Amino acid sequence: MLSSATEDPVGRFSSSLYGKRMASTLKTTVYLDPEEYERIKDIARAEGRAPAELVREAVAEYAQRRRPLRKPTSVGAGRSARGDVSERAEELLSGMGRRR
Repeated sequence: MLSSATEDPVGRFSSSLYGKRMASTLKTTVYLDPEEYERIKDIARAEGRAPAELVREAVAEYAQRRRPLRKPTSVGAGRSARGDVSERAEELLSGMGRRR
């Protein structure tokens, strides 16, 4: 058996597919024209991947183009006037949590 899946109470699937662990996923149905389906299968076969993997990748790319994930509002909130803070993080945080 190449894959196994378990369904949790809200309908999400957690799968081990070809040895790769997929995060909690939802199942849906997509209707394709026969020609589109054959093209997806051909591409998947040529790349050694599952057709479903290609569909998930295409959906993720489409969603990213349409609605990019926003950065948390806290990112870039601080103004240190220094450009090297991230590079010096370990140095700046050393000693944090130690009593003086």
